[in-house]
Amino acid sequence: MTISLRHARVRYGPLEALHGVTLAAPGPGLTVLLGRNGSGRTTALRAMAGTVPLSGGAVVWDGADVSRMPAHERARRGLCLVPERQAVFGSLTVRENLDLTAREHDVALDAYPQLVPLLGRRAGTLSGGEQRMLALARALPARARVVLVDEPAQGMSPAVAARTYALLAGLDACVVVAEQRLPPGLQGRPGVLVYEVRRGAVVFSGEAAELERRPEAGRTPRGPGAAPPRGPGPRG
Repeated sequence: MTISLRHARVRYGPLEALHGVTLAAPGPGLTVLLGRNGSGRTTALRAMAGTVPLSGGAVVWDGADVSRMPAHERARRGLCLVPERQAVFGSLTVRENLDLTAREHDVALDAYPQLVPLLGRRAGTLSGGEQRMLALARALPARARVVLVDEPAQGMSPAVAARTYALLAGLDACVVVAEQRLPPGLQGRPGVLVYEVRRGAVVFSGEAAELERRPEAGRTPRGPGAAPPRGPGPRG
């Protein structure tokens, strides 16, 4: 199974966020889209999911052009998107959030046992890392064919983040994640495909080990001192 963008263009009003991006994410396997805020990595995920329309190019899933297929139909056919924000229902409890995707919670709670004592809490009161765990715990039992996750480990401790990437890498699915930096657990890991996106264009494609060997590796900035996104466009 493979999901790909072919010469994909996306516009937000007068601003073009993707400038003819071509990439392919095979599965089962893990593909990482790297880029700073405003690079286009989040927009690429949303284009695959169908939550933003293309202004040019195509989204191809297992050889079929699904560019005009609405997001809910892609979801019905086995695509799961876990956005960076608003990925859980804050007014519902942790248990009620899990109930929305599966009657049994064994898979979710085995993945993230930290959620067990929080089952009665409203999701909106959880920390950022706990909400990410809940969002991913909801996605795991769905047995999706394509899993798209924006910053899966945001707010998590290093140990939980490593566990999260091990879970994603072990799925029998085409998994695509968007990150600002390559997570430590994936550096040099064989079979992990990486695309680096800058200003709406792909500037590198290859395995994680190749990315680390480049002279300019690690120059994608983050935190204080990082260059701001260009223009007033959306976050990713």
